[in-house]
Amino acid sequence: MIKFAVGGQMNKKEIKQYLEQNGGGDVECAIFTDADAALKVKSGEYDYYVGACQSGAGGALAMAYGILGRPKCATLGMAGIAPKPEKVHDAFQRGCVAFGFTNDQVEAACSLVLKEALRR
Repeated sequence: MIKFAVGGQMNKKEIKQYLEQNGGGDVECAIFTDADAALKVKSGEYDYYVGACQSGAGGALAMAYGILGRPKCATLGMAGIAPKPEKVHDAFQRGCVAFGFTNDQVEAACSLVLKEALRR
């Protein structure tokens, strides 16, 4: 079972719903405040943090940067820049566990994160 802690500033319910509906029964998600979501990942209680905001990095990942450290975080998409499979793959390869994107990229970003997480 892969566990996602949903943080960020926007579209939390949409992110949770997408991951659960497309995870094939192998995904569990819960919505938290940004700080709580990052702490759940840091403690090992959850595997990954995902969050959205308007820019893809600020409100989506601010607390994750502070709690998990910047090397564990990846901005997958920003305004005008769509998430790319190779960027997501590289982030997982580097050991990233927190992923941010813009609120209009939920499906695009979550599909790529889910694909990589299910491979592990």
